[in-house]
Amino acid sequence: MGRATDDIEDLLRRHAPQVLGALVRRYGHFDPAEDSAQEALIAAAEQWPRDGVPDNPRGWLIRVASRRLTDRLRSDEARRRREETAAALTPTDAFVAPPPGEEPSGLDRAPSEDDTLTLLFLCCHPALSPAAQIALTLRAVGGLTTAEIARAHLVPEATMAQRISRAKRTVRGTRFRQPDAQDRDQRLAAVLQVLYLVFNEGYTATAGPDLHRTDLAREAIRLTRAVRRLLPHEGRVTGLLALMVLTEARTPARNGPGGELIPLDEQDRALWDRTAIAEGTALAEEALAQGPAGDYQLQAAIAALHDEAERAEDTDWPQILALYDLLVRRSPDPAAALGRAVAVAMVHGPRAGLAEVDALAGAAEHRHYRLDAVRGHLLERAGEPAAARTAYRAAADATLSEPEARYLRLLADRLDG
Repeated sequence: MGRATDDIEDLLRRHAPQVLGALVRRYGHFDPAEDSAQEALIAAAEQWPRDGVPDNPRGWLIRVASRRLTDRLRSDEARRRREETAAALTPTDAFVAPPPGEEPSGLDRAPSEDDTLTLLFLCCHPALSPAAQIALTLRAVGGLTTAEIARAHLVPEATMAQRISRAKRTVRGTRFRQPDAQDRDQRLAAVLQVLYLVFNEGYTATAGPDLHRTDLAREAIRLTRAVRRLLPHEGRVTGLLALMVLTEARTPARNGPGGELIPLDEQDRALWDRTAIAEGTALAEEALAQGPAGDYQLQAAIAALHDEAERAEDTDWPQILALYDLLVRRSPDPAAALGRAVAVAMVHGPRAGLAEVDALAGAAEHRHYRLDAVRGHLLERAGEPAAARTAYRAAADATLSEPEARYLRLLADRLDG
């Protein structure tokens, strides 16, 4: 009967972006290529458990999808008549439909993983907004349905469908290739930023009833692993994967029995995934050795220091502060600056940390609820319960995350007592 159903599903999920990438690269039509790839995946899900997995599963999928797409293109008389438009949308090695029974040439010989990376570059095209980049990446590369992406972002399915359709229209006619050397770094940075945003939304949801969206966090890690297989010596990629793995390793200890949030310094570290921590630490060390330390490498090094401490009081805060100093000099990221303020408080005391938070609040164009949450924590440590209570409640009122709001109100209520 072949492999177990779960193994087949994993195999199909891994090959899906490679198949779509091969079709789009060869035919130049995003929507029909996506439909044809989905039909091939459905056919495989029905046939492989019964007949067994073929020796070359990727080639099987591409052949089936190519036949479906060929049928579509043959039957679409209007498309065939609009040759000038098609020429603008199709790569220079445009496909000529073969006679029935002949296989299309050039599809299965192409490097499959390169197609995945090129598809990621296309989905993260600079003409797209960050929200559109994320949606298109999850749809085309991650293989999530429109309904799944809509649920993850707490928007109606119709709204997400429109967003994805607009993104496809925007990149229509874009040459399907990896970017030139001069803009490769910028495009890779966009890809990594999208993957990081997807992971962050999965690890700590910005809104809704759940603190953690496992599917998004795992999908971001899976896709980052795929990028690293393609670019094993790129420090930014290795650093981002290390950061994700080290952060995700703490997930089992983040919630109490009732789903309540447990902050880092109160978590039962025996519940942390030590295998993941070992992998993440090794990746972080490798990332730092792969070139000048960038944002992801530095953040991974900070995460490793947190994960290596057996108890919260064993955390090497001076070293973490030194890393944050390097990070904020490189990047204006408000989250990094707030993390540095916490490190300042842990090394030099809560008053010093409060001064940093006040400076951030004064410079911020829009006040973020995490500023008030950190302020409340530092005020409580400084012995000002009334002010801390006010800050906690302000943070609770500002966040859209229900677990975080409950936790912050619990802190405020505790100070009432």
